[in-house]
Amino acid sequence: MKKKVFMESDKSYENYPFWIVIISNLVSLTIYALGFYIIAGIGLIAAFLYLAFILAFEFRLIRYHCTNCYYYGKTCAFGRGRVSSWFFKKGDQTKFYVRDMSWKELIPDLLLVLIPLVIGIFLLIIKFDVVLLLAIILLIILATAGSGFIRGQLACRYCKQRESGCPAEKLFKK
Repeated sequence: MKKKVFMESDKSYENYPFWIVIISNLVSLTIYALGFYIIAGIGLIAAFLYLAFILAFEFRLIRYHCTNCYYYGKTCAFGRGRVSSWFFKKGDQTKFYVRDMSWKELIPDLLLVLIPLVIGIFLLIIKFDVVLLLAIILLIILATAGSGFIRGQLACRYCKQRESGCPAEKLFKK
């Protein structure tokens, strides 16, 4: 019996399976919902400002990154390549992989978790609440292990864009 030899392209998806898109987005949406819930502890205005920050973050991603990605018009692990094609013109894929990414560029990503985390800890200090504590713990688990699993096992591992070049992969392999 012959063993099949896998080439790099055999290990990637042209379009990700729908179940991966669902799981990836459930993790992200749960992180956002937990952040909204935690920040709502200081007021709904603050929570809606956080929601506006999330929308700006997603817009920036879909508008300025996904338009240049291999998965533009296709189903990436998060479904954003397809969504991007509904609203924006295709960009230049070479712009995606030639850019260098730094830790500074990840600040908006980190703030999505750090802002509710800091506010949650502050609220816990003021007045202990078990539900709030559980929300904070779940936020930490999803933002670290959950996102790590999504990216490491479901998304980046099978990404065609990674084959031609991904600035995030370059950053994390340093």
